[in-house]
Amino acid sequence: MHKRRPLLRAGAMMALLLIAAPGAAQIVPSVPQSPLDNVLGRVGDMVPPVDRAPLDRTLADARALARAQVARARDLVRRHPDRIALDADGNPARAGELIVMDADATLIAAATAQGFRLIERVDLDDMGIAFARFAVPAGQSLRRAQTRLQRIAGRREVSADPLHFPSGTSIGAAPPPAASPQARRGARIGLVDGGVPADTPGLARQQGFGTGGVRPHDHASGIASILTGGGGVRASASGARLYVADVYGGDPAGGSASAIGRALAWMAREKVPVVVVSLVGPPNPLLARIVAAARRLGTVVVAAVGNDGPAAPPAYPASYPGAIAVTGVDARGRPLIEAGRAKKLDYAAPGADLIALGADGHAQRVRGTSFAAPFVAARLSAHLDGGIDSAIRQLDREAKGGGRATGRGILCEDCATR
Repeated sequence: MHKRRPLLRAGAMMALLLIAAPGAAQIVPSVPQSPLDNVLGRVGDMVPPVDRAPLDRTLADARALARAQVARARDLVRRHPDRIALDADGNPARAGELIVMDADATLIAAATAQGFRLIERVDLDDMGIAFARFAVPAGQSLRRAQTRLQRIAGRREVSADPLHFPSGTSIGAAPPPAASPQARRGARIGLVDGGVPADTPGLARQQGFGTGGVRPHDHASGIASILTGGGGVRASASGARLYVADVYGGDPAGGSASAIGRALAWMAREKVPVVVVSLVGPPNPLLARIVAAARRLGTVVVAAVGNDGPAAPPAYPASYPGAIAVTGVDARGRPLIEAGRAKKLDYAAPGADLIALGADGHAQRVRGTSFAAPFVAARLSAHLDGGIDSAIRQLDREAKGGGRATGRGILCEDCATR
């Protein structure tokens, strides 16, 4: 196991190095939607006013996290210009595609007459939601095309299809741990992320919602191992039946709002009551409605708040009212300096000094709010006999040390494999 970081500055800078490392460009949430200087004041509120120097360093680290987020988004567009574009708010989105809510035949005909090509119309009848995806006219920017299509759509909501990114990463190999699982068998828990290996403990079903079919990903595999164990990693939800939705596949523009939305609709149809979504992105009308509809149907989203620091904009789906927002703490119960934020914060759980499994089945050290979310999902799943609302009340009784940076408290402190 690696040593704990003795200084706030060291932890923050390690996080910066991790998310800027090669191969990490696609594990970063959306581009900030407001000037950095307008949001950095919130960071100071989270730091005890002991002296000015630590506050100045923390603000500098937060500013660096947010600026790195912007740079990575632009780099992603440069590397995949045919697949990814920046939307009107500067967020990475599927290039040349727009979503219209409640599109009917009349709207589709009007849009087609103006050069928009219908990609598909999707009816989620059990949720009461319908939407259409359109390809924008050739040579037209996403921003301009959205303005034109909004005129055609009238009061119907038109949006880009923004991408969502994992909020945790591996920080190196670890020796195989020796851990024993906890008790709680038979519950269904969903995971919307990348794919997982076919021999993942507890895997009940796996379905692809991205181009290229199901492909095992380290990030998803790590979360799955925290839930159901394997390779010596302690299971926080031992015996749970995992339902996995791969929203990435082999597509660089995977993880879109429409893919996540369809994955959640599938989870609701399969009657999976708790779904971990350790992905973050900007707000989107389609995904907002699907998260709310899933909650009404008995499926609750447990979502990570991301790792772009408190200067980043609120993360979604964690910020949707029907979702449970989770942040991470280290082995001493201290909030992660790189943790993002949501419009509301529900719980905290272990997010550092952890061991999980990669897609190759080998143990690895991991860090990030991504890996806190499955601990909360496991505890929620353990109390579902009386329904979701009753389970949440049980979590409130379990949670310890609630506060501004930990929500209603820390859960599952003893569940982690360290």
